[in-house]
Amino acid sequence: MDLDLHMAPDLTAPAQARKAIAGLGGHVDGDVLGDTVLLVSELVSNSVKYGKGDILMRVRTRGSRQVLVEVVDDGGGFSPAVRRPSRFQAGGFGLHLVDELASSWGVHAGTAHVWFEIDRSADLAAVA
Repeated sequence: MDLDLHMAPDLTAPAQARKAIAGLGGHVDGDVLGDTVLLVSELVSNSVKYGKGDILMRVRTRGSRQVLVEVVDDGGGFSPAVRRPSRFQAGGFGLHLVDELASSWGVHAGTAHVWFEIDRSADLAAVA
């Protein structure tokens, strides 16, 4: 299943993104869906806080255990830095969570185009 969502860069964008991802519930396994909702919320929140222009979220599913997500805004880009924030910090967990939960992720150089993939298809093969 494919999903493209265009959002204004305002405080409602993360909730819009979470709602759209939750709508994939019949197509994506629960653990993949939960992690996807969390990571999308973090990335869209970063776009609202640091980005420029409208936000595009693009989601591609490949079976029930694989999800590819892209979050894009018109910002000039950044150098991704995964910090290990203190549990007493109010923020700074976004890329740390992406790094911990995604199978792979990255940023297109010179852009504010962040992507991540959750691929748990191998988990099923190991059980079989």
